[in-house]
Amino acid sequence: MNSSVKNTNLDKNKNNTMFIAQGDKKENEFWKYLLGSLLVFIASIIGQIPILIAMLYEVFVNNKAIPSTEKDLYSMFDSNLFLFLMLVSFLFALFGLYFVVKKFHNQSFKDIITSRKKIDWKRFFVAFSVWAIISISLILISYFSGNAEIELQFNLVPFLILSIIAILLIPIQTSTEELIFRGYLMQGFYNLSRNKWFPLVMTSVIFGGMHWFNPEVAEMGPIIMVYYIGTGLFLGILTLMDEGTELALGFHAANNLVSALLITSDYSVLRTNAIFKDLSKPEVGYEIFMPIIFYIALLFLFTKLYKWTNWKDKLIGNTSAQSQEPTN
Repeated sequence: MNSSVKNTNLDKNKNNTMFIAQGDKKENEFWKYLLGSLLVFIASIIGQIPILIAMLYEVFVNNKAIPSTEKDLYSMFDSNLFLFLMLVSFLFALFGLYFVVKKFHNQSFKDIITSRKKIDWKRFFVAFSVWAIISISLILISYFSGNAEIELQFNLVPFLILSIIAILLIPIQTSTEELIFRGYLMQGFYNLSRNKWFPLVMTSVIFGGMHWFNPEVAEMGPIIMVYYIGTGLFLGILTLMDEGTELALGFHAANNLVSALLITSDYSVLRTNAIFKDLSKPEVGYEIFMPIIFYIALLFLFTKLYKWTNWKDKLIGNTSAQSQEPTN
């Protein structure tokens, strides 16, 4: 056996734990994940205290009406201020998640991020760049092709303030969501089921369900949940195939940043001082299936780039007696 083969075998022996199984410890029973999720939820509720204080100030000091709908709450504040207050709760949730993983589960926080020895930031920026370029290109093509339903609304000062808020806090929001769903909960459901398909399906459905109260659902109807659940499924596949969340983290950050900075609408959950505004009537047609085409294309790209194999085993195989190498 030559030295290169020996070194390869030694490297493989250093880490043979699948990402999804990194929380698989005797003391990590499923009830701990349920309680840990509750603690993270409580942390996020505490993070909503600033927006509650701001709302009470507007009601009792500025004599504004108590908001009875989500739309009323949005209109109560300047859009930049509301975005900041909304995103702050994710910072609290992230601290709560860190506490739960470190103190409650006695794990390294890296365990819910990746199975590699260290976080692969190159993967993050590859996924971020690819999806940002695609998203920006689609919006610009639509605008410059004469689409009357996309209006330029650029206002320098509000946009600069928005940019600071978005660049600082939206990656925290998206990372918190990814680490909860594709990291913490996916490993928790694995500990319950000892297979891969159940965590993949459950985290996708719950992720989609968390968007049920978004304004888009009220405007477009329940069919839009196909997009949210499908996106969760796509991000889960990225995580399982790549043995880490780096690609999912990059994609999600790019998706929300572009949405916040480049285009907004009156029915969007992110109503911002973006460069463009979508004036179209909210309705669902064949366009709801367009993201699926891009998701398939991205999976094909990442498969070639990172040489993914054993799709069936990685996505639906039983894992109790198996181990996987993190993708190089």
